[in-house]
This record gives sequence, structure tokens and C-alpha cells, in this order.
Amino acid sequence: MTRTHAENVREDVRNLIHPYTPLNTFGATGPMVIRKGDGVYVEDDQGNRFLEGMAGLWCTALGFSEQRLVDAAIRQMKELPYYQIFAGRSNEPSIELSERLLAMTRHLGMDKALFANSGSEANDAAVKVIWYYFNALGKPEKKKLIARERGYHGVTVMAASLTGLPYNHADFDLPVARVLRTGCPSLYHSTHPGETDEQMVDRLVADLEAIIAREGADTIAAFFAEPVQGAGGVIVPPAGYFAKIQAVLKKHDILMVADEVITGFGRTGNMFGCDTYGITPDIMTVAKALSSSYMPISATLVSKAIYDGLVKGSERNGAFSHGVTYAGHPVASAVAVEALKIYEERDIVGHVQRVSPKFQARLAALSAHPLVSSTRGVGLIGALEIVQDKDSRKTFDAASGVIARLGNAVLENGLITRALRDTMAVCPPLIITEAQIDELFDKLTRALDTTLEFARGQKLVA
Repeated sequence: MTRTHAENVREDVRNLIHPYTPLNTFGATGPMVIRKGDGVYVEDDQGNRFLEGMAGLWCTALGFSEQRLVDAAIRQMKELPYYQIFAGRSNEPSIELSERLLAMTRHLGMDKALFANSGSEANDAAVKVIWYYFNALGKPEKKKLIARERGYHGVTVMAASLTGLPYNHADFDLPVARVLRTGCPSLYHSTHPGETDEQMVDRLVADLEAIIAREGADTIAAFFAEPVQGAGGVIVPPAGYFAKIQAVLKKHDILMVADEVITGFGRTGNMFGCDTYGITPDIMTVAKALSSSYMPISATLVSKAIYDGLVKGSERNGAFSHGVTYAGHPVASAVAVEALKIYEERDIVGHVQRVSPKFQARLAALSAHPLVSSTRGVGLIGALEIVQDKDSRKTFDAASGVIARLGNAVLENGLITRALRDTMAVCPPLIITEAQIDELFDKLTRALDTTLEFARGQKLVA
């Protein structure tokens, strides 16, 4: 019997390694194979339609069928499909993209752009820039990097070392040296009994001061932080956190690196998370929504002071010897330029501000569900904590199958979200409408109700 195209695709799964998936789990059914997209929806190879509540991987801000981005790629493919930007060469789309990016971030102090392909590479490049900078300044001992528990900065060797999630380190021989770890500003996970939000912030600031005193400020180069910690559980910082952290960094001449890979380009209700939380970075990293993820592209943005240091180092070394083959790729750059035009022309930030109150209200209402102990979010990103017991915050044992049942129930209801251990994250395309927000949370509520029935049937909850 002749096999269908879908059956051939599923057979070929044996040739792929699937990130964040136990590699012995695929049986006869294979993976979910997505074939097409339409706005905030995607469809699999079986014809099932899903509201994509995670915008892919926090990234497809303009949805899955933006024709202007497709047309931009086609035009550039016909004009110049590739050229490199090494040794003083360039191309027009990468020049225009850098100009637009810097115009958008000049109020944050950004002065130059260094392109790559992914957020991991952008953060990896930030580390190299930092080390090169301090060597140029005659401070070769200033090399250690501070990153936070539950932080996520990527999966390259250096970026994964900055990441503060154990499963990104296990059996990869990570983290590497020079990375120091400080606390996570999670009101749900990190607050001590009887502690106010302000007291928690002050404790975390004191812990940072203690690390600096222990290691020596003259050995510490930079502090890496996401404005909102994404893969760590959508951790929204409490009021005053970044202001107090930055005061410590400034006092000790430690650079502030803002990882805007998830929060950049409207996600938090401002163009950047730095705007939402009053962060003044020395370096910013952006990716994902930079092109609405229609093409792989990222950028490491640096202040004038950092760039001047790089110039000084390159004068000594004869060149700034860093770059990747696809940096400033003309097609990726052209698509990113078009995405930035759309954000401005359609006032995507204004749209997020208009619809996010409904999103956050529907999210907060889920805290009343018997399986949900807490919710949190900002703009069009949020999360809920799944628990077996709300009072004690006891979570379900993995062997109980409850979390797996919830994952299946979400899909059965035509929705895609993302499970982060006992946290469920929601991060839809920024173009989502209020009616689609209701659809998203109606489906999520039904999935929670189905899971509650399962848990009660297993006598795990009352």
C-alpha cells in the first residue's frame, strides 16, 4: 500500500533530534507535525486546528500568515539572496535594519548593532564583547559574569552556562567557569514566609552585594537579566527590583546586559522590557520577534562606550575578529526591516496595551481554579502554577500523569501552550484579538476542568 505524505514525514522522525524531548519517546504516532499557519492558528498534518497560545516559541509576534514578510523575503531573494559582511563589506538590508534598531533603542543608549542568527548566539557574542572590552581597557581580571536562578539565555556552551535551569546543564558539563549565580526575583518561588515584596527585593540586592564582596568587584564584568524571565516560568519582577539592582552594578562598574530576546518588540506592553521596568542597559540582545521569527536573525546592541572599547582593542589586534557566516544575512535582514515597519505602522504596541487588560484579567481569574495556586503576567505573556494542593502549594508527582494529562487536554481543546515543569506558560502572537483571547482562555479552562476530573478519578485531589 502506498504511504501518504504525512506517513512518510512521521517515519522520517527517526532522523531528527527533538529538543526538550526524551529521545526514546516516539512510537507509532510520532511527533505533532505542523503543516500550515493562519493568523494566530496553526494546523497539523491530520487537519487539526490549534490556537497557537505560545506564538511558536515566544516569537511569532505577527502570526503565521503575514504576507508582507513573505513578500519581503521573495523580493530580497530575487535581488541578493546572500552576501557576507566581513572585512568592511555590507548589504543594504542589514544597514537599514541596524539604523532602524538603533533609532528604536537610542533612548536606551544603544549605538551599534552586531548581527547573528539566534538569541543564544546574541548572548554568546555579548560575553565575547564584554571580555574583549575589558581587555582593551586594561582590566583583564574583570571577567566573571553574574546570572540569575531560573534565568534563560540560550543553549550554546556560554549562553547555557548563563542559563540558570538545571536541565540545561545536566550531562552537558555545564556551567563553565566564570559564571556566578544570584537569586531569582519570583514573588511565588522566592519570597520567604512573612516577607513583603520590598523585603524580598532588599534581600536579593544584599545577596548580590555579598557575591560582589566575596568575589571582588574588580573580577566581575557583567550582570545578565531578562526583564521578564521567560523559560524560567514567566517571572515578573517586583516593583523596585531593577532600580536597586542597577544601583549596585553602577557602584561597582559592572555592566548591565538586558536579554530582550522574548520581551523585545511589544510583548510587555512597551516596545522593550527595558522601557517597562526602567532598565538602562550597556548591552541588549534581541531576536525572536525581530523578524517575527519568519527568518533566523538576532542582534547584540551595544552602547557607545562599549563600542569605543572594541575600537581600541581592534586597533591593537588589527581587527575585530568575531562574526558568523550569516550575520546580517540580506534576506533575514529584509524580513526584519519589514517586521519593524509593521510594528510601527499598525501600532502593535498600542494594540497590546488595548487587549492585554482582558488577557491579564482572564489569566488572573484562573487562580480560582482548584488546580491553580497562582497566576502572573504582564502585557501578552503570563503563566499559571499547577498544584495538587493550593494551601501547601504541593505539586503533582510526575508519575501521577496529571501534568501529562493536562498537556493532552490542552491539545484536545485545540490550543497550544507550554509546560515549564509545574508552570504553564501562555504567550500568544501580539496580533491576537479580544475575541481570540476569550477563545484561548475558554479552551484552557476546559482543559483544566478535564484534568481536574482525571485527578479526582485518581483520588489525588478532593
